[in-house]
Amino acid sequence: MSRLSEKTINDLRLTTEAACSDQEAGIPGAVVVVVGRDGKELFSHAAGKRGFGSDEPMTLDSIFWIASCTKMITGIACMQLVEKGLLNLDDSAQVESLCPELRDVKVLQDDVKLVEKKRGITLRMLLSHTAGFGYTFFNEKLRDFSKPSGFDEFSGLEHDILQPLIHQPGEGWQYGINIDWAGILVERVTSSTLDSYCQSHIYEPLGLTNISMKPGEDMLRKLAYMNHRAPDGKLSGRDHLLRRPLLPDSKHSPSFLYSGGAGAFAKPQDYCQILATLLNNGTSPTTGVKILEPQTVEKMFQNQIPNFPNFGQLYPIPGNGPQGWGITFMLTEGVTGRSNGTAHWAGLPNLFWWCDREKGVAGIIASQILPFGDAQILGLWGTVESAVYQAL
Repeated sequence: MSRLSEKTINDLRLTTEAACSDQEAGIPGAVVVVVGRDGKELFSHAAGKRGFGSDEPMTLDSIFWIASCTKMITGIACMQLVEKGLLNLDDSAQVESLCPELRDVKVLQDDVKLVEKKRGITLRMLLSHTAGFGYTFFNEKLRDFSKPSGFDEFSGLEHDILQPLIHQPGEGWQYGINIDWAGILVERVTSSTLDSYCQSHIYEPLGLTNISMKPGEDMLRKLAYMNHRAPDGKLSGRDHLLRRPLLPDSKHSPSFLYSGGAGAFAKPQDYCQILATLLNNGTSPTTGVKILEPQTVEKMFQNQIPNFPNFGQLYPIPGNGPQGWGITFMLTEGVTGRSNGTAHWAGLPNLFWWCDREKGVAGIIASQILPFGDAQILGLWGTVESAVYQAL
């Protein structure tokens, strides 16, 4: 893909700066990175401040809690192990042997009674969100069941993902802790932590030093602050949701949960090198190291749930365009100019990435604002992505 013109780059820079100009009710700070298939950045810019009330600028070196953007990384780890024959996408006996917790899990009915599951859980179900696990913050039935103590999916403790299913395995699509369990499968079959596995088999081969589930002192020094937007649009500072990896004593805790669904902290430029590797069919365009076979990448971008065509209205497509779910991410077209079958997903504090293999372009819009679905970040994402495609 060709470079962007100086005018397009300047327009994108002005757009990002304008979005972060109002420090009371705009976006406190954001990083935008766009890459091509060759791994070279078409555009990268940081605007605004490190967080609400901060005088420090947001920079391209800033570290973000990327939350559910972690899911794609866990999917790569799982598919590497499928390639090696250590994991199987469709072997429920293997899954339940490695994770006896999944053999014994019950299914929560609408009347809040628990019943036995009818079939085993497979890795493919976990990676495509059809195993039956949910998130309490998206599911009232699960939230009611968990009272009075509740489940806290961001506690950093394995206890909080010992949840019942909310539908029978394979009988529906439900966004939830499925990929946390896929990450535990990686740990049990490799006898290493998920973070250690990803460092050795994904980040180091791609030359990435700023992604981790337990960020060290250097990353913590560059951590962007977390922000909250009130219903009236006003900003304030708030604590990080996933605090445990940020606390000194967590480094030595034996009960630490390496969350394959939401546990990573990353520099957006590093994350985009993983996206560029997917654009380049599994080989890093910058280091030349292959982390996935081309046919494996192809499989990840195939719709895994054709039997659930209307699986989720999290991202309604104008005109009811086709949408599906690949291995850990959504597949859609869109009004910006992206190809049909473009992968994309998001992180809870309003990070959004996309990866268009047909047109050879990918990118991320990174912020740290809660709650999810911030209209201003969504607007910035749509504007940036549209401008990139118009310039192709």
